[in-house]
Amino acid sequence: MIQISVAAADKIKEMLAAEELPNLFLRLGVTAGGCSGFSYGMGFDDAQVPSDKEFELHGLKVVVDEDSAKYLYGVEIDFKDAGMGGGFTIDNPNAVASCGCGQSFKHKEEEGAPEKCD
Repeated sequence: MIQISVAAADKIKEMLAAEELPNLFLRLGVTAGGCSGFSYGMGFDDAQVPSDKEFELHGLKVVVDEDSAKYLYGVEIDFKDAGMGGGFTIDNPNAVASCGCGQSFKHKEEEGAPEKCD
């Protein structure tokens, strides 16, 4: 369903270790809004609900809420260490358009509710 590169998994594990809290995992999600209709969410969490989808990738626990799963199917997350231009990248094969910032996208089946892009 979701692919995370070794570089991205290693960076996320490093960030998780810095939190020094047990039972944290990576939560991925999608919310309506953003310049193109939908925005990606990526953060740490320690609570799950029965409808969450759970994966383990490169030793990293990843959880996606049920509503977001259809928008994230086939997503590839990578990490590029390129000085000031580095960071996480998201390649979504379901996106027909995305904002210049890379954090917002238009899904091929739903438009979402775009916000004004600054």
